[in-house]
Amino acid sequence: MDLRKLILVLTFLGALVPFANTFYASYTVQRQQLMDATLDSNYAYASKLAKSTEDFLQASQLQLAYTAQLLATQMDDVGRLGGEATRLRMMSKSFNSITIFDATGKVLATSPEALGLQGRVLNSEAVKAALREKRPLISAPYQSATGNFIVFINHPIVSPAGQYLGAVGGAIYLQKENILDRLLGQHFYVDGSYLFVVDRQKRIIYHPDPQRIGDFVENNAVVDRVAAGESGKGAAVNSHGVSMLAGYAPVASTGWGIVAQRPQAATLAPLTELMQSTLYKALPAMLLTLAFLLWSARLISRPLRLLADGARKMDDPASAGDIRSVKSWYFESRELKKAMLMGIDAIQKSFSKLREDTATDPLTQLGNRRRMDDALRTFESQANTFSVISLDIDHFKAVNDTYGHDAGDEALRCLAQRMREACRAYDVPLRVGGEEFLILLPSTTLATATQVAERLRRAVEEMKIPKVGSITVSLGVANWPQSSFDIEAVLKTADEMLYASKRGGRNRVSMRPSGSDAAPMRGA
Repeated sequence: MDLRKLILVLTFLGALVPFANTFYASYTVQRQQLMDATLDSNYAYASKLAKSTEDFLQASQLQLAYTAQLLATQMDDVGRLGGEATRLRMMSKSFNSITIFDATGKVLATSPEALGLQGRVLNSEAVKAALREKRPLISAPYQSATGNFIVFINHPIVSPAGQYLGAVGGAIYLQKENILDRLLGQHFYVDGSYLFVVDRQKRIIYHPDPQRIGDFVENNAVVDRVAAGESGKGAAVNSHGVSMLAGYAPVASTGWGIVAQRPQAATLAPLTELMQSTLYKALPAMLLTLAFLLWSARLISRPLRLLADGARKMDDPASAGDIRSVKSWYFESRELKKAMLMGIDAIQKSFSKLREDTATDPLTQLGNRRRMDDALRTFESQANTFSVISLDIDHFKAVNDTYGHDAGDEALRCLAQRMREACRAYDVPLRVGGEEFLILLPSTTLATATQVAERLRRAVEEMKIPKVGSITVSLGVANWPQSSFDIEAVLKTADEMLYASKRGGRNRVSMRPSGSDAAPMRGA
């Protein structure tokens, strides 16, 4: 092979490799961004609809409670009972049917009357549970006496003297037009996206295809998690073998799980078209460049050879410096050099951003477990002593339950800000769980770390959070190698000291000097 052909080959590689790398990196990054955005959107959607469903169920129970109060003195008036059942069904439109039964389960009135249950004694599990527990209940889906697959919501009827008289219940027919259709059915999309609802037994109680209602869902990780009461997002394969991107959230009062999902192929289709269009538009420019190189190969052999050598080593961090050192004495060479540097810079920036995103907690902007692992590896490789402060918010569940998750998120962000203020530039504040946080303090003794923890405890105690007011934290402190020569043991010791603070009354700092029990420390 002569030099001219060699130059052409190397130049071709030098132009193609960065383009292919940039093209592939761009596709990979955008693909992940599209999938993440779809997962986040479906999760937010499922959470919103779970809240709407919860609100509907609570409103339905209030309607039944009001009717039960009206009927408490009218249980002997069959005509009035029938009228009230009809009024409740027609006014609220929440139920397909209304049933009023006495303390023995005997039906006193129904709406519509065509159900033919008047005078019958109901023996369904839902009615038995209502008679047995004598409190408001939402049943699991079951087959009713009229052959309908239903969910039954009831409220007890109690006399002014406190005597249990029976119950009023509303039925939602899952295989017919019902409130779930009106609440969820409008969210069906033409691109293959859809919603469905399962109960605790992973049985479908709502689906755009009515034929699926009553089916049990097997071998679906998303359904397994939401049926267990979890919320989140993830990939799954539906019953037709289609890969889906799903978000899911539970309905707390019933244990139902709402799943919103979109086909992965539909999510990625615009990206595929965009990348194909980009490739087609880039091809003519590439062909023209190769023609020009064929004509000018004799004149540009050395700079192109050096650029090609640099292109073959693009995975080397030093390659950008090598390419910059090439003396490109003519325009085309300078432009090719510039393009290669821009490609390398774009790739490095993309991967740098990806690494930063994957090591950062999105809510608090603190580091996550990935950043913790990186920092610990660095400390260990440099034999750099460090201390660990483990902390979490006292009674954080009560904050969420009392003020809502938005207020809880604000509390987490405020705590994260106090942590950053308490840290030096080279300390590593981290969020490693829901309300669980760590601070890694390199080149810091156990005593100094304990002082930092106490200052942080006081700062948190004194700060004011909108809606929530004030919070407190419990902290545990450990040191490597003072607490242990094993890093995992040091982290465990810090965690144990945290729980020692919890057991000691919370809002305090605990640390264990070498060979000693936990030493608590508390301010005002």
